[in-house]
Amino acid sequence: MSVFPTQYSTLSARALQDYVAARYALPLHGSRLLLRGVSDTYQLESATAKYIFKVYRAAHRSRAEIEGEVELLTRLHAQGASVAPPLPDQHGALLQTFAAAEGPRHGVLFAYAPGKSHFDLSEAQLRTVGTEMARLHQLTAGLQLSQPRRGYDLRTTLAEPLARLASAFTEYEYPEGLAYLQIAAEQARAQLADLGPEAFSYGYCHYDLLPKNFHFASEDQLTFFDFDFAGPGWLVNDVMTFKVHYFLHVFTRRLSPAEAEQAWQLFLSSYRAVRPLSEPELAAIPALGVGFWVFYLAFAYEHFDDWSNTFFGPRYLRERVGLIRQWVEWQGGFGSAARP
Repeated sequence: MSVFPTQYSTLSARALQDYVAARYALPLHGSRLLLRGVSDTYQLESATAKYIFKVYRAAHRSRAEIEGEVELLTRLHAQGASVAPPLPDQHGALLQTFAAAEGPRHGVLFAYAPGKSHFDLSEAQLRTVGTEMARLHQLTAGLQLSQPRRGYDLRTTLAEPLARLASAFTEYEYPEGLAYLQIAAEQARAQLADLGPEAFSYGYCHYDLLPKNFHFASEDQLTFFDFDFAGPGWLVNDVMTFKVHYFLHVFTRRLSPAEAEQAWQLFLSSYRAVRPLSEPELAAIPALGVGFWVFYLAFAYEHFDDWSNTFFGPRYLRERVGLIRQWVEWQGGFGSAARP
């Protein structure tokens, strides 16, 4: 009997453990699937170490894009950046290919980032995040890769995502939501044009530098991971994504606006002690944040079949538009520098 056409399979955690143990000569004794959706993330364990093995979906990442991520992390790690690097197998290969039911799927073994994520950051941890993010940007500024990644600009974060989302607003009968996002996008574009983004620092940004994507082994030892969305763009995008964390803390009332302001300023001062961050770049954060929210909203809609069908619907769409509206209002609109 032939295999029925398959859209998205799940590789066996136990079979993957056996494969990696043989391919990488690792004495593994445990494996489990941590996450399934955007990509499939497995945790593998030996008696002395943990590892992360990521299996990518072809609908999400091409082989060339994965090779770009691997190249970026390999170069950053070689230059001393605090990142979880990809690990080579016994033959020096950094990319593995599996004959899955739907066709070839590619996977990469990563070192495990020591420690754990912290969502309520101490002053020492905030200083560490600011310092290490700035050091990361010192290395990615102007970086060129042999396998380029998709970039972040007004076209890829506003124009194209809004075009893809139009059918969702029609399907869920929410035209006023789309109208609001179109107006917000136009205001964001106008603000960025006034700020002169051609002078912004440019390089490879992570584009999801929320606390879920870095671990602390101690208050002054941090490791960044999950560079799945890394691509060329204005480096202040990463500063913006970290600010999203504090917006969400205020929005969910885990912090007061004054507490968020104090934490934000401490992070900024630590970042600026390593590399400059101009006032126009900071003033661009409200507009860049609209692009961030719209980009990931469109990503969720585009990957409905394989990932977001458990949560993407009329309620989610309305809640996200409301969240974007709150983000703009929290920042004081597009006419002023960002405030936490």
